[in-house]
Amino acid sequence: MAEVTPQRVKELREKTGAGIMDCKKALQECEGDLEKAIETLRKKGLAAAAKKAARSTKEGLVHAYIHMGGKIGVLIEVNCETDFVARTQEFEELVHLLAMQVAASSPLYVKKEDVPPEILEKERDLYREQALEQGKPEKVVDRIVEGKLNKFYQEVCLLEQPFIKELEKRVSQLLAEHIAKLGENIQIKRFARFQLGED
Repeated sequence: MAEVTPQRVKELREKTGAGIMDCKKALQECEGDLEKAIETLRKKGLAAAAKKAARSTKEGLVHAYIHMGGKIGVLIEVNCETDFVARTQEFEELVHLLAMQVAASSPLYVKKEDVPPEILEKERDLYREQALEQGKPEKVVDRIVEGKLNKFYQEVCLLEQPFIKELEKRVSQLLAEHIAKLGENIQIKRFARFQLGED
């Protein structure tokens, strides 16, 4: 069992952004194991984020990001509950990271629910056809279709995409971590991506 020293608490705080007492408690629960403590805090943060998801978001920022010397531009609106949080450096950095994500990964929608049903149906039919053409047995076709649909969501939905700076983390997890850290519901309202020469 590793000792829970102030240095270890500080290290955990730097890695997670959680409060000092939360870090200390997590380290004590995990017998000083830093990685387990990070996981514990992450789970608690996601649970806290889920509770805040129903709260109204009327404040926030509209942010413009220009990439590659003016070849790509992104406008994004991210909402939070209070003007106070909207003015914090953490919130501004999050909005900037989300704009960079849109520039780099070209999502078409914010979340799964935004994908029009007719597009989903078309994708589903295409994947089913491909699987049957490859001679896959009927009973595994549905699983193949679901797997391919999940990949499709990761390509076209911002919240489902792997976060460009930490590929093992999804954008939805990045958002949940900031909800836990800032103590407010945060929603990505909308975005527009412009690329030079594209219609």
